[in-house]
Amino acid sequence: MARLAGKTALITGAAMGMGRATAELFAAEGARVAVTDFNETAGRETGEAIAAAGGEAVFHALDVTDEARVAEVIARVVEQWGAIDVLVNCAGVIGPDKQTHEVSEEEWDALFAVDVKGVFFTTKHAVPHMIAQQNGSIVNFSSIYGLIGNDEFTPYHVAKGAVAMLTKQDAASYGRHGIRVNSVHPSTVLTPLVEGIAHAYEGGLPAYERMMTSNQSIRRLGTPLDVAYAVLFLASDESTWITGVNLPVDGGYTAR
Repeated sequence: MARLAGKTALITGAAMGMGRATAELFAAEGARVAVTDFNETAGRETGEAIAAAGGEAVFHALDVTDEARVAEVIARVVEQWGAIDVLVNCAGVIGPDKQTHEVSEEEWDALFAVDVKGVFFTTKHAVPHMIAQQNGSIVNFSSIYGLIGNDEFTPYHVAKGAVAMLTKQDAASYGRHGIRVNSVHPSTVLTPLVEGIAHAYEGGLPAYERMMTSNQSIRRLGTPLDVAYAVLFLASDESTWITGVNLPVDGGYTAR
């Protein structure tokens, strides 16, 4: 298994959940992985787990809202490994469960600083290195609610819509340099956060799963690895003619 052999990948939000699953899968497929996260303890644990499994990883503490730090980390990764072949923008927060008229400016700005500006900053500073090598793959994490609407978590959903459009815009802009830009759009995935919510739900995980998958064709919750394999495909040379795609990874939720 070496679908990313010889490639260097930088992954934000890689300490846990889908980011960690992606980092571990990438390393197992031969990539050198720069694990980055705001959570230093969990991020270091991810890097150590990859190394213990025989992979190659380095951890960098990273707050994606800090542009100077983003530029510094990317420069360090390029200095150490000579390139950034793959950028995965997984870092994100869900923010307040409010509708537009209820959201404060501070709440709106705090969420957009991570979920939109964070993607902007990492892309901005990784792309010049990819242009120099005339090759690269960027995979942005959005959500099914970057494609469709509902009546919950308005700031989060609007931010994920912005990520979906940034994906298309950057795909259109940078294809001439051999850089591909795609996004993945998961529905509900059993991350540690969701597991906690599920177990606290009346009836526990089985009841929560029935409720959350009632509009899906495949009636189970996703796993972090389900999403990580989609990211792997978009990062690898198997998808060299695919760019500007907003890929639902959702058990058929958006098909219905």
